[in-house]
Amino acid sequence: MENNNPDYIYKNVIQINETDSTRKFLANVFIWMFVALGVSAACAFLFANSPVLFQMLVDTTTGKMTTLGYLAMFSPLAFVLLMSFGLNRLSYPVLSVLFLAYSAVTGISLSFILLAFTASSVLGVFITSSVVFGIMAIAGYTTKTDLTKFGSILIMFLIGIVVASLVNMFLHSSGLDMIISYIGVAVFVGLTAYDVQKLKNIGAGLQYGDATASKMALMGGLTLYLDFINLFIMLLRIFGRRR
Repeated sequence: MENNNPDYIYKNVIQINETDSTRKFLANVFIWMFVALGVSAACAFLFANSPVLFQMLVDTTTGKMTTLGYLAMFSPLAFVLLMSFGLNRLSYPVLSVLFLAYSAVTGISLSFILLAFTASSVLGVFITSSVVFGIMAIAGYTTKTDLTKFGSILIMFLIGIVVASLVNMFLHSSGLDMIISYIGVAVFVGLTAYDVQKLKNIGAGLQYGDATASKMALMGGLTLYLDFINLFIMLLRIFGRRR
């Protein structure tokens, strides 16, 4: 028998998605994010506190970075590009290994930061970043406002930050560096809310448990991981106390 009330059907479908599929999807996203943060934190701590491991990154006699040091600094971008462009071709296990490897390499590169700032300021900024990230993640999940239009603006600002950072590598301007950091904090605070809302909408349209949902959850974890790491770095550049 045909049901002539399409609104009733639509409302029930949306309700099921939001309470079941979406929440499971987002839970998987945050699990991947927390695992990546844990791997990065462990690698950063080990390389920053072990002279033997750190000498693998920096030649103590010359003070210059080794080949492994350069790889740790620049290879994370290659991992992100490989995972993004190979999403449909790579299997879920391979994608998982790449994500964990990326987290480890990023953690190794962060060991340079841990040595540049005092441990107390790093811990304080990490806690601050966690609180700000959590607030914006909740805001992105609960808000009824469509953040799509703000997302495109934030992406434009993000591109500007990347370009300005590359230029400042040659200018070495402390003033420009501080401006970039303040703008960066605003951008990644906004991107956190935007990305969580986007992932919520993605989760509502996926059937949880299939390969596509698993891959999208992993890539969602990568997105939020990047938001958190960049927010942490920007705040550290502003409030961190150097040794």
